[in-house]
Amino acid sequence: MEAVAGSGAQGGPAGGGKKKKTMKKLQRYWEGAPQPDPPAAASPKAKRRRNEKTRPRAGAKGSPEARKGLRVSGAAGRISGKRDPFPGAAPLPRHKVKKFQRGRKSQLAGASSRRLRDHLALLEQKVELAAQQAARMELLLPEEPGFLEGDPGEDTCTIAQADIAQAADIASATKHFELTLNQFGPYRMDYTRPGRHLLLGGRRGHVAALDWQTKSLLCEINVMETVTDVTWLHTETMFAVSQRRWLYVYDNQGVELNCLKRFNGVLRMEFLPYHFLLATASETGFLQYLDISVGTEVATICTRGGRLGVMGQNPANAIVHLGHSNGTVTLWSPNVKEPLVRMLCHQGGVRAVAVDSSGTYMATSGLDRKLRVYDLRAYQPLQSLVLPVGAGHLSFSQRGMLAAACGDVVQVYRDVPVQPPHKPYLSHTLPRAAHGLRFCPLEDVLGVGHGSGFTSLLVPGAGQANFDALENNPFRSRKQRQEWEVKALMEKIPSELITLDAGQLGRVDAITMEQKHQERVERLGFDPQATPAFQPRRKLKGRSSAGSLLRRKKKVANEEQRTKIRKSLEQQQAAEREPKAAPRAQRSALDRFRK
Repeated sequence: MEAVAGSGAQGGPAGGGKKKKTMKKLQRYWEGAPQPDPPAAASPKAKRRRNEKTRPRAGAKGSPEARKGLRVSGAAGRISGKRDPFPGAAPLPRHKVKKFQRGRKSQLAGASSRRLRDHLALLEQKVELAAQQAARMELLLPEEPGFLEGDPGEDTCTIAQADIAQAADIASATKHFELTLNQFGPYRMDYTRPGRHLLLGGRRGHVAALDWQTKSLLCEINVMETVTDVTWLHTETMFAVSQRRWLYVYDNQGVELNCLKRFNGVLRMEFLPYHFLLATASETGFLQYLDISVGTEVATICTRGGRLGVMGQNPANAIVHLGHSNGTVTLWSPNVKEPLVRMLCHQGGVRAVAVDSSGTYMATSGLDRKLRVYDLRAYQPLQSLVLPVGAGHLSFSQRGMLAAACGDVVQVYRDVPVQPPHKPYLSHTLPRAAHGLRFCPLEDVLGVGHGSGFTSLLVPGAGQANFDALENNPFRSRKQRQEWEVKALMEKIPSELITLDAGQLGRVDAITMEQKHQERVERLGFDPQATPAFQPRRKLKGRSSAGSLLRRKKKVANEEQRTKIRKSLEQQQAAEREPKAAPRAQRSALDRFRK
């Protein structure tokens, strides 16, 4: 160990005085092996003179900095004095990292410059590091998804809600409740994105907003008009109500904020959260988009499909799905006046449409009493199921469960895209026919609005077990909500970027670029991107005569001509090397086996 002297000398002048007791510095396990004690200290003058002569320079071998570096390097890889048998970060399975990756990697070889290539490589490293950190932090997630398991030989669809509430914990059991509202029903309903607040709208004008977990009422009004649909906007402080004549916007205290008379006869509404767009479908066959951040109408599209009473949205790409009475489902974007896709799904009219959270599967139900699941990547049917009573409302949960309201019976199916649904996962009978159906985000809860009020059902395994507090935090404070709202407005995606293929935004539209180039050439009268003609540089001392300039021009022109001839010869030789197919008249039956 090292000995540390006091502020003064370790005694009086040389030859007299008492020696003070030396204090030993504590030794840590990362500081290496203990050092031997130094000899007895000398007088201050002698010690100062010796230090001036023998003190090594900073950074040199033997200096305190160098000794400290040796101690740190010697302690690296050691735990409690022993070397770590597994140095470095723990390896990550590839499938866990792939779970958090988004999109494809950039093609660095096609970069136009070295600077751009280095920049793209740096971005790829950051994206890969973020995916690895997310995969490592997955071990720290506190919650796990639930499930419902019956006794041997027992079907889970026969288990009642009372039995599930009795077997669950107290906090989960309180999420099963029923609101009896017989006077103003049937009810439409909607949840906020964090899943904390509930909005109810009765057909006879009753509108109520509440925190359904604490059962605290935010506001309750009667608009004295027929209510066809209700939806929350970007936060729990604003919601929209489609009434008999026009569309109204209210705050969470029930105060009317705006009356949109251009949106008349609205039947269904869908809010696109990342674009701040409110999409409405009217009884006159018009699809309208309203930007609520600035209060302007983005697009008005005449679908020519009659009364639009069936509507859904794709959460992955913000494409609106409309169901029509002729059995077709059309996909719409605010940038195109014609449907992007038109699918014939049923022999009768379409009654309900729902798209899962990944944007891969779409479920439809029609008057032919069939429930069908389609793959939106190939627009092909995957599963088909005939129901005793046609499903009037459909809803996908965050973990892929499908709820179907068939009259006064609500059925929930599991793994519908993977295997044919022979029997439901859960079933519940309502007092009256269902009028609205929606899974609560981040909760194992299914909300159903019907003629007698509202019912909250427990569906184990329906919601995500863990939430992203930066995206949707159900426990955020007022200050956090305000900061999130400002950030969301700054990151708003323009409506012009809504496309059927989300990966199309990262590619170059070569056809459109060529068309724009041709239009520019026609407008200017010349090609601005064409290589200018060679002009010899003027030289001094008589070397820029007319003959010299002409010879240099001819030399450059001959070089360009030779380059063109060389490329054409290479193309001809490549074409000659390719095996030519024999004429059909000269072929034999054995030619098909030749490689």
